[in-house]
Amino acid sequence: MSWFVDNIDLVRELFVRHAWISVLSTLIGFVVSLPIGWYANEHPRIRGASVALVGIFYTIPSIAAFVLLPGLLGTGFLSVINVIVALSTYAAAVMVRTTSDAFGSVSPAVLDAASAAGYSRVQRVFQVELPLAGPVLLAGLRVVSVSSVSMLSVATLVGVSNLGSLFTDGFRRDFMTEITVGILAIVVLAILLDLVLVLAGRLLMPWTRGEKTVAPRLRPLEDAVAGPGGIGGGA
Repeated sequence: MSWFVDNIDLVRELFVRHAWISVLSTLIGFVVSLPIGWYANEHPRIRGASVALVGIFYTIPSIAAFVLLPGLLGTGFLSVINVIVALSTYAAAVMVRTTSDAFGSVSPAVLDAASAAGYSRVQRVFQVELPLAGPVLLAGLRVVSVSSVSMLSVATLVGVSNLGSLFTDGFRRDFMTEITVGILAIVVLAILLDLVLVLAGRLLMPWTRGEKTVAPRLRPLEDAVAGPGGIGGGA
């Protein structure tokens, strides 16, 4: 405990650095996965192949990626850019399948109702498909967030400082207190980011709080699908 108090500034600095690298990498991977996952869902014939192809990137060992990227990107060996690119690639590799499944979970009847209501293709994607796919996307994003926080600690082995630095330094000195602090800090960070995502989901998708609550902008489409004379209604 005394070591933590004496080195709290160091732990705080590594905590903040670990947090922003993890968040940035997760967001980049998420943004990249959206159009790929949507396109894969729109073209079932290539869905399996495209998802599998992107998923191959996740099989590359992280330490190998951190070592190879400087030569591919022309960056310095200790550049944080290498880590961000690697973690973003891993995040996208995981999120593409989730994104495809998320868009695939949207009822075709709702999509037909949106088209019948005059939504353009772009409007339908952003105002209908994306909101309805939101809960599944959020679930995948939570998994990727935790994965990024954990995987980032490996970057310490190639000289990019983060909370994993407490592991290597503690191991080198055979000092378990420092290693324990590093583990607990990473766990706390992963939990905090997960709570932030849950809160963001509730704020951005308030209709998911209750099963019977429908997004206000989507109510007319739901009525068109379920109501008499609608796409899903009786004669």
